Amino acid sequence: MPAEPVAALPRLGVTTAVTLRTYALAALAAFAWDGAPEGDGWEIRHLRACLEAVRGDTGGWREALPLYLGRPAADDIPLLDLARELGLSLSESLAVALAAAVEDDLTIGRLVAYLQAPLAGSRPTLGLLVSCLAPIATSGASPLELLLNGPAARCGLLSVAAEGGPLPERTVAVPLHLVFALRGSDAALPGATIGLGGSPEVPLPPSLIAEARRHAAGLASAPRRSLVLRTGSTAEGRAACAAVAAALELRPLFVETDKTAGFGPWCLLRGLLPVFCADPGPGERKLLPALPGYEGPVLALCGPDGSVELSNGAALSWSLPVPPPDERRALWQTALGEDAETAELARELAAHHRHGSGRIAVLGRLTRHRCRLEGRDWPTREDVTAAAWSGDGTGLDALAQPLPDPIPDDALVVPAALRQELRLLLLRCQGRDGLVDGLGVSARARYRPGVRALLVGPSGTGKTLAAGWLATRLGIPLYRVDLAAVTSKYIGETEKNLAQLLAQSEQAEVALLFDEADSLFGKRTDIKDSNDRFANAQTNYLLQRLESWDGIALLTSNSRSRFDPAFTRRLDAILDFPLPGPEERLLLWCSHLGQEHRLPAVEISKLAALAELGGGHIRNVVLAAAVLARSEDRPIEHADVLLGLTAEYRKLGKQVPLELKRALVG
Repeated sequence: MPAEPVAALPRLGVTTAVTLRTYALAALAAFAWDGAPEGDGWEIRHLRACLEAVRGDTGGWREALPLYLGRPAADDIPLLDLARELGLSLSESLAVALAAAVEDDLTIGRLVAYLQAPLAGSRPTLGLLVSCLAPIATSGASPLELLLNGPAARCGLLSVAAEGGPLPERTVAVPLHLVFALRGSDAALPGATIGLGGSPEVPLPPSLIAEARRHAAGLASAPRRSLVLRTGSTAEGRAACAAVAAALELRPLFVETDKTAGFGPWCLLRGLLPVFCADPGPGERKLLPALPGYEGPVLALCGPDGSVELSNGAALSWSLPVPPPDERRALWQTALGEDAETAELARELAAHHRHGSGRIAVLGRLTRHRCRLEGRDWPTREDVTAAAWSGDGTGLDALAQPLPDPIPDDALVVPAALRQELRLLLLRCQGRDGLVDGLGVSARARYRPGVRALLVGPSGTGKTLAAGWLATRLGIPLYRVDLAAVTSKYIGETEKNLAQLLAQSEQAEVALLFDEADSLFGKRTDIKDSNDRFANAQTNYLLQRLESWDGIALLTSNSRSRFDPAFTRRLDAILDFPLPGPEERLLLWCSHLGQEHRLPAVEISKLAALAELGGGHIRNVVLAAAVLARSEDRPIEHADVLLGLTAEYRKLGKQVPLELKRALVG
């Protein structure tokens, strides 16, 4: 009578030292010899001992096996529990036990090689396994079919060599990470990481932990539940996945490979929660691989763009929010140190910066390191600002150029009305987090804390300088978008690069400067060919993405008429930068010349009155004059400025004003 499947046998406890590998070797010996093997070699002695060890009162190994499975050895419990979970037959269970044994026991490998000689190799072949396991095959199930197409093969617990001659001569193996798992330990596997992998800890706020537990309860309520976590911070996202796993009493397994054979049994054996790490671009659809044999919850971790589909079917989505100010304050306090000296700094940073948990943890580590280098105990606001500029792996440098120079108030010379508009924009950026608190429902509907401003004016009127002034006042880094790095001739690549840039800058809270922004945000055109269609699609994506963006975007252009009307509606402010008048030009000349010069005040006033130049052009003139003065080791003189002025007018294709030309000739 055929033996029962493993799933039908209860587990009663541990009473014997004999293991399944002993029964597998006994089955091999019984197949090789009808009766006790004869001979004096160590292989014969070992196989004879296996037969004797498993021989029961009622007969041979086949009759004793069901009794053993009711009271198995401790080493076999992981495999037998897995067999019940997957519905493995006895044939498959013994095949797994033997195939795993040859990977960690040299003696068993030598015995298998001895029994299947003259074929070379220590791993069992299909022919050997089919022959020796035939006595316990259930009715209607061929051992060959089970080993090739049964649950063990489908889930990757057993693998059959794709090559190696005829089918009976092909070897059967258990993947090494599953061999370790059956022994109760973890193994390294390319593209898969158990836990946070030694990454620095990212403390999560109470609201996010509570939400992680709520999602964990939903995942545990039924089989095959899925959840997609969206965030621009990989560190924070992984910490959130770890919180969900902890609530499920599992460990996260971060999967960054499509080669997932055997991952289902691995998760069951080691108590792992699979987390697929994906990075789909805008409009991109990412289908994640299935894990045969695994019916538990599945997570996917990705950015804000694209769509992710799991084999488990429809999945809920959870976009990790920026913590509220009170929780940010606690996170800053933890990151900077639990001291009274840092309490005020933590309160200030939480009130004025919309950093996520991951970014706060990173900045806290960098700030403390900077303090230790300088031999100080307590960090300052300047330390945090320097840490934000320290190049901490945000990835922004690949797509944008940092503009780290601080811009003081005196360096920004603009008309009084424009300065007032800049101050209002500054206040908008500072108060964007709780701006709609207490307002009506219409104001709160669809509100996003991002700020988008367009700075319009002729070249050299201070638009880029004003962007630096705003970033300096806000205490955040300023990055100028590198259009050459962002744009691509390949369809969809530009949108993907911009999506990556926006997601990273949103999480790091930096200001993005789009110089000559009309090249990216220009008017949509009538569709005449495929290029127009893709260009319009790119503009549509940018309009929609920027509207939902939570960061600060500053765009510059020479003319607002170059922008699509739908885009200007999405802007929070449009600031006009006119050419400076005589009073502003006087301030610009004085600000650029400084104190080390020999120009009389009347000559500076004449320059301001007659030379109708913007601040950028005045800067070029002064630098050219400084070159002449430094070459002769003297202060700047009036003649130096006139020569620099002539060169600048020549660049502009204009004539030097007559009064200034006379002074130059004189």
